[in-house]
Amino acid sequence: MNTANELLDLLKQVQSISDIGLLYAKDPYDKERYEALKQLGQHMLQLLSGHDATALQLQYPHVKDYPTAKVDVRGLLLDEQGRLLLVKEQADGRWSLPGGWADVGQTPAEVVIKEFVEETGLVVTAERLLAVFDKRMHPHPPQPFYVYKFVFLCKAASQQLNKGFDVLDVQFFEPDQLPALSEDRILASQIQLLLQRVEAGESEAYFD
Repeated sequence: MNTANELLDLLKQVQSISDIGLLYAKDPYDKERYEALKQLGQHMLQLLSGHDATALQLQYPHVKDYPTAKVDVRGLLLDEQGRLLLVKEQADGRWSLPGGWADVGQTPAEVVIKEFVEETGLVVTAERLLAVFDKRMHPHPPQPFYVYKFVFLCKAASQQLNKGFDVLDVQFFEPDQLPALSEDRILASQIQLLLQRVEAGESEAYFD
């Protein structure tokens, strides 16, 4: 991990500590200090991440409960020829596994099934959990959130692709001919790890 990423991870912890302090501190002077710490942390995050101050304030509002990691849920689906299904993201015009942020009130499997319908038009079943990635442990681009990424092996119950409104395209790709990936969402190294575990018939999920 390079120095900038290490600093970004430390600043995420600073933000979490300041949020916890603001949530539980009773003394007004302590609250003032935690607020100052939060503002300093956001300014440093702005300098390191390239996000503007307004965006960071929206991403780091004053919390009303103990802060935890965000959860991203995605699915890996292969066709009969062994090709991998990817969607083209609107955010950066690059490709990723279908999926998105976990929704309150839905299980991870329900989230990935919903995301496949919305993004690809396919009805799928979630066969098993392949991996739980801590994004800090992989060379993703810097970002302000601390994220866990769940990836399920999925099986299609329908065959007709129908691009959703929130993606630019949906296509199958040969695993050795992947397009430019949306590396904030998935890395080539992670896809290769997932494919290797599917091919080997690994029943236990990879973690970290």
